[in-house]
Amino acid sequence: MRDLPLSETGPQPTIEAQGLRIERKGRILLDVPYLAVDGPGPTLIMGPNGAGKSLLLRCLHGLIVPDSGQVRQGNAPLKAAGRAKQAMVFQTPVLLRRSVAANLDYVLKRQRLSRADRHARIAALLEEGGLAGKARQSARSLSGGEGQRLAILRALATEPGVLFLDEPTSALDPAATQDIEAMILRAARRGTRIVMITHDIGQARRLGHDILLMHGGCVAEHGLAHDFFDAPQSQAGRRFLAGALVL
Repeated sequence: MRDLPLSETGPQPTIEAQGLRIERKGRILLDVPYLAVDGPGPTLIMGPNGAGKSLLLRCLHGLIVPDSGQVRQGNAPLKAAGRAKQAMVFQTPVLLRRSVAANLDYVLKRQRLSRADRHARIAALLEEGGLAGKARQSARSLSGGEGQRLAILRALATEPGVLFLDEPTSALDPAATQDIEAMILRAARRGTRIVMITHDIGQARRLGHDILLMHGGCVAEHGLAHDFFDAPQSQAGRRFLAGALVL
């Protein structure tokens, strides 16, 4: 899938982190002097458990305020305006107690679209996610893969410049994973910057334009996916790909 061309709809917003640091009880959980996510993406974040992947993702999205440092998007500090251009989907989808279509309508109403425009947009989104026949079904009765597709559709309904994904397929079977990966690549081709955490090396090979390897709260390596998988430059990268403990 990865060899298909990306969209040329325009430049994606650059995300920069400077001097990010989080410390708790004398332990450094995150220490990122500088990071720039500025390629066409998707950017896949990898690393062992406790490496700081989710902390970094939440800092980039503004859910966690670091002890020091800042995040910038499109050369501007990440404040309310920046957050409005981002969306995030978690490992376990959080769905509203209403129908599939109503979950999407809830988001679209906040964009102040007319009723007719909302209905047209909902129909297009459901078609995109393969959920056109489930519009009236309770969202919480969906299967795990269907629920995750709905969560991603709801995030994409806001037309974000950046979509953060925290292991969106970790609990899914291969068929459901394939459906989610196809959605992610289509969103990337349309111009949405994708920044995603995964533990699946095969998935990172299929989706990743660049790989960001976290270790001990730090960025151990960040480079093009084919360079990382062919010849990792860091000891942490070599051990990680070899399946050894990353010490």
